[in-house]
Amino acid sequence: MILLIDKVAKSFGPQVLYSGATIQLNAGESWALVGPNGAGKTTLLKIVMGLESPDEGSVTLARGATVGYLEQEAELAGDGSALEEVMASATEIAHLGERISELEQVMATEKDPDALDAAMEEYGRARDRFEAAGGYELESRARQILCGLGFPVEDLDKPAFEFSGGWQMRISLAKLLLRHPDVLLLDEPTNHLDLESVQWFEGFLSSYDGVVLIVSHDRSFMDACVDHVAALENRSLRTYTGNYSDYLRQREANLEQLRAKRAAQEREIAHMQVFVDKFRYKPTKAKAAQERMARIEKIKSELVVLPEQSKKVHFRFPEPPRTGDEVVKVDHVRKAFDDNVVYEDADLTLYRGDHVALVGPNGAGKSTLMKLICGHLQPDAGSVSLGKNVELAYYAQHQLEELTAANTVMQEMDAAAPGWTTSQERQLLGAFLFHGDDVEKRVSMLSGGERARLALAKMLVSPDPLLCLDEPTNHLDIDSVDVLEQALKEFDGTIVLISHDEHLVRAVANKVVDVRDGTVTVYDGDYDYFLFKRAELASRADAEAASASAGSRNVVAIGQKAKAPQRAAEEAPKPAGRNVKTKEQRRAEAEARNARNRRLSGSKKRLRQVERELDPAHRRYDELMELMASEELYADAARFEEAMKEYNDLKARISSLEEEWLELSTLIEEAEVDG
Repeated sequence: MILLIDKVAKSFGPQVLYSGATIQLNAGESWALVGPNGAGKTTLLKIVMGLESPDEGSVTLARGATVGYLEQEAELAGDGSALEEVMASATEIAHLGERISELEQVMATEKDPDALDAAMEEYGRARDRFEAAGGYELESRARQILCGLGFPVEDLDKPAFEFSGGWQMRISLAKLLLRHPDVLLLDEPTNHLDLESVQWFEGFLSSYDGVVLIVSHDRSFMDACVDHVAALENRSLRTYTGNYSDYLRQREANLEQLRAKRAAQEREIAHMQVFVDKFRYKPTKAKAAQERMARIEKIKSELVVLPEQSKKVHFRFPEPPRTGDEVVKVDHVRKAFDDNVVYEDADLTLYRGDHVALVGPNGAGKSTLMKLICGHLQPDAGSVSLGKNVELAYYAQHQLEELTAANTVMQEMDAAAPGWTTSQERQLLGAFLFHGDDVEKRVSMLSGGERARLALAKMLVSPDPLLCLDEPTNHLDIDSVDVLEQALKEFDGTIVLISHDEHLVRAVANKVVDVRDGTVTVYDGDYDYFLFKRAELASRADAEAASASAGSRNVVAIGQKAKAPQRAAEEAPKPAGRNVKTKEQRRAEAEARNARNRRLSGSKKRLRQVERELDPAHRRYDELMELMASEELYADAARFEEAMKEYNDLKARISSLEEEWLELSTLIEEAEVDG
């Protein structure tokens, strides 16, 4: 046991957050702390840190255990570089290093044998602790963590205070990871990361040997990182084994059992109440009626209380104005910032109905591309144009200047939704965490996160046909992300999305644009298709590199044999016709096979998914063919047009899926033959 939260209770005035909250966290476990907004997740983290006091209960740490806490917002101080700032956070290692230097001076000058022996003994212990703590690899570890979190190598020596708020949060996270505390508390750690940094972070946490406790709205991140879930529900804390998806399934199964038990209790009460109502005043049945009345009261006292369920808000965008088929045209664009050339010759065309996710490493130019599309940046050469009737809305965390500081939240919504009722406005605002008197807050008094949520809610009221969204899920809870996700999935217009939330990207994107190395590559499929194609390219590159490496080693081996003919002559004769490979060749081929096998698992997963999609598609295609043979359909113009549209879309989809199926099957077959 590293951390024990025992019977903790916490209230703010009349509002009870939780009582009797108990959880034990052991080394090597990763926990997600989940619950609706306002349930007290961040408060519980602060109680563990000692920044808040519980009303009841206690928090116990193992002797000598250290705790590290990443808040949602953090600021850096000092003039050091990003690398120096991170390395300076490892204070225990730094103190050990200073003590080792002091002891080296003592040993070099001390004449007293006893004092010298004592210094040497302490020096040995300090060296052992310094090595065990990773002191000799401190700088390389700091560089590895910073680069994993998306920092270009050339930025590591840049002063930390010059970075934007989002990058400073990454530096704060890197400091925490380098310290490697026994208990790692993370409050929305992915908010300022991109998809590739999130994937690196998932790998880092999966091998963490301490305790990890995460508060996050990112479901895919939690699925990848955690093996336990602690849920704050109905003013209590319940624990589950498994990742976030496992928790959802277990919670629903538990809820079904509770519903069934409650229904059985209510049926029994109703059955006995009929008897009581009929016979309570008949002398011959009075005793039996009294017994049943007592039984009814007992069942009522034991009646299962169903947990409160968060209200699901379903929101659908109003129909946006219809645009031309071509929505965005990026034509031979060059863009540079001083000596940093982001794009030399970028081309991109987006069409009506495209839901595009921009992906790629941080600093590659995703936000720059979005700003070029929105007109917030101008290209140095080439052109960016919008299609016919295309108006756009741009959402970014730091571009919320359209909000009027003197207005209240409700006044801002009134201005955006003149035809809506107060009830409709409150429903949408509630979905984005504005409840009760929150709607009377003035914009000038809102936090940055609250302003971001208000701007997002306003965008949903009357959306433009082109939505450009840069990290829209920051500062939302999971229920709010669900509202946004459903609205975006059903949106008939065009979307350009940048998000670290893999679940949102998977749900919304039907096209992926990969931005890296100054190029813009379009993948005409969903996020899983993009991952499959990227893995395929990486697999081919690995195989080519391994083949080239094997060939190079073979050439060297031949050269060495030519220089040593006597040694070659002494070797045992080779069987005729047998291709005898060197040890280096066999190792290279094994490496190539292993690389292919790793890549192949993703291809097989995608193949199974394609096959699952093809079966219902073929069945629906057959249904449509039969339907379109009906004379009744031709008499109904609207139904006929709808059926024809579905037929054409389905035909194109089946063709695309079959082509992908053939490509995947061929790839897997060839890889397995080669292996």
